[in-house]
Amino acid sequence: MQLDDGRARQALRALFDAAVAAADPWVVLAAHLPPKPTKGRVVVVGGGKSAAVMAAALEGAWPDVPMQGVVVTRYGHAVPTQRIEVIEASHPVPDANSQLGAQRLLRQVQGLTKDDLVIALMSGGASALLAAPAPGLTLADKQAINKALLACGANITEMNAVRKHLSAIKGGRLAAAAAPARVVTLAISDVPGDDPAVIGSGPTVPDRTTFAEARALIARYRIVPSPAVAARLAQDADETPKPGSLPHTEFRMIATPLMALRAAAKAAESLGFTPLILGDALEGEAREMGTVMAGIARSIRDHGYPVKAPAVLLSGGETTVTLGAGPYGHGGRNTEFLAGLAMALDGAPGIWGMAGDTDGVDGMDEVAGAILTPDTLARLKALGLDARTMLAGHDSHTLFKSVGDLIVTGPTLTNVNDIRAVLIG
Repeated sequence: MQLDDGRARQALRALFDAAVAAADPWVVLAAHLPPKPTKGRVVVVGGGKSAAVMAAALEGAWPDVPMQGVVVTRYGHAVPTQRIEVIEASHPVPDANSQLGAQRLLRQVQGLTKDDLVIALMSGGASALLAAPAPGLTLADKQAINKALLACGANITEMNAVRKHLSAIKGGRLAAAAAPARVVTLAISDVPGDDPAVIGSGPTVPDRTTFAEARALIARYRIVPSPAVAARLAQDADETPKPGSLPHTEFRMIATPLMALRAAAKAAESLGFTPLILGDALEGEAREMGTVMAGIARSIRDHGYPVKAPAVLLSGGETTVTLGAGPYGHGGRNTEFLAGLAMALDGAPGIWGMAGDTDGVDGMDEVAGAILTPDTLARLKALGLDARTMLAGHDSHTLFKSVGDLIVTGPTLTNVNDIRAVLIG
């Protein structure tokens, strides 16, 4: 297949769009609902970047069921609802609305009976959006530790192990507060491995991690906690609910990264490419992941192994970006991955790349990701810019913005983590 630049760009964007569409709450949520209750109250609580649209989809699926509740979503991610209140808050660092929203959720589940049904709507971002500081802590304490965790290179599972032990709502504490009511959680996974206890730091899921593990993670990443955080992490007697302690809860996964990758693979086949899904839970340093993918792509182009071209390598998961002393530019893990891929390919012909976060936000900026072409480095050089210097300064958003290759979608209102595609013509 002779693949020109225009066709390659269209194909890569089609793969991203197919992955996002496969996780649309309006499409997937209704099939996972429990039977409609015949007595008792229906209380809806939730958090995450998809929480508002999940709430709207629930209202649409159960138009005749009286319900009340509150969900917390990221600023700009609200959608109209009629019976469920939507609060917008900050992500990835919590703000006052994050604390307000978490407290409102806890109040919603107070005083329920065994005849009541709690539907918890959880998606990526809930950890920051639901910030109820544990006793003895302030929001400022949580904000400081959150920033340190984001910068140190810890993966999402490690970050959430710490967050759970600084929270009054995470690590199963929301479900414990709702007892004896039945709690059914509907979740969209944005974490490698789809571990229910990691999605949103598991507010309705028993927690296997401990205070001792949280302390060890703080020490491993050389984070210096405030005195209040250090004191809280020493409260071993106030452990989170452990497996077996929340028998009134049920967890249902409604969308996952693998579902999105399979949809992208189906779209690739329809466009004439052989898809190879490398995994839905790939982790590691973003730029180094780019180097690895470059090697596989070259092998396909030059040797027809592990698949023959035309082909597309698909992967999901969540890479990390470890920040040094600074200063930093603008970037996120997806554009940093692509910058690493660009350096490793060094303009190799016949290979294109795309990486984007399915929620539409890569890093702190309103950028989903970007597209890499064989001439990206040449076009950048023609502008007097050096890719290696920009990568060293974690300025990958600026890199791809300079050549006009950012992907900007706005809020997609779903979140099944990152989608990476490397196209070999």
